[in-house]
Amino acid sequence: MSDDDGIWDELAAREPIDPATLRLVLKDQRSWSRQWVYPVARPISNLLVAIIRVVRRFVPMRLTAHGLMDALCVWFLRRFVSPAAGELLIRHFIVETNLLAFIARNTGLSEPTLRPAALRELGNRAVIEHDLNVFNILRRAGVPAEERDTSMLTVGPIDAEPGTRRIARLDIQSALCLMNIPFALCLNAAEYRRAVQSLRLDTHLLAVIADLTGDPVFRTWAPAGVALRVDSRLEVPRAVYEHAVICEYAHERLLRNASRPATVRRVAGLEEPVAV
Repeated sequence: MSDDDGIWDELAAREPIDPATLRLVLKDQRSWSRQWVYPVARPISNLLVAIIRVVRRFVPMRLTAHGLMDALCVWFLRRFVSPAAGELLIRHFIVETNLLAFIARNTGLSEPTLRPAALRELGNRAVIEHDLNVFNILRRAGVPAEERDTSMLTVGPIDAEPGTRRIARLDIQSALCLMNIPFALCLNAAEYRRAVQSLRLDTHLLAVIADLTGDPVFRTWAPAGVALRVDSRLEVPRAVYEHAVICEYAHERLLRNASRPATVRRVAGLEEPVAV
């Protein structure tokens, strides 16, 4: 067994993620494109997006091309991204919607319903709706209900079109780097800034879930830094990937807590009651 095999085995044993999803993540991380394409795609994407954003600051009109962006996204996923990476991307939309629906249902809000099940469903303004849902739910979260309902935490079958003939099979991080370019080009400055800042709200998302469940473990996954800033230097593809992993942690933790209601769990080495 190589040293690399040992590292992946250790990750597989310790990551608090749904086992089937973890296998997809590890397969994706060990792919050839993650090793060879991502290191090249990352600086190219950062440079092109920076140029696009600077140029768009001098364009007086708030030009958008949402339809073009959606069409390019679906076409790219079908032809250049591996089915495993495509499934992970679709799953993220479902998982984050589940987390927001958990908050909404348990604080008396209307629940978001954005749960695409196939690649083609990502072409219906899914990215924009996804970002708006995060802001709307976290801004309006109210008084918790007496009983916690976790019945919305389900993920149905996902069709990433594994039978579609692909030109390449890129990993999820390489795909995010390349997809960030048309996002920056097709969204106006305010929309792109809102999408970037939605990634900064993980701290608030986890804090609300921690308060609702009484489980402080959720707060330990908050990203480093503070949310109260407009971060123009945030590396969006990397932040999106880390955001998706954090959402997977929280989703799996909620499911595990739901299967062990009203019990005492060991938290940070101490016995503490955790209500779910």
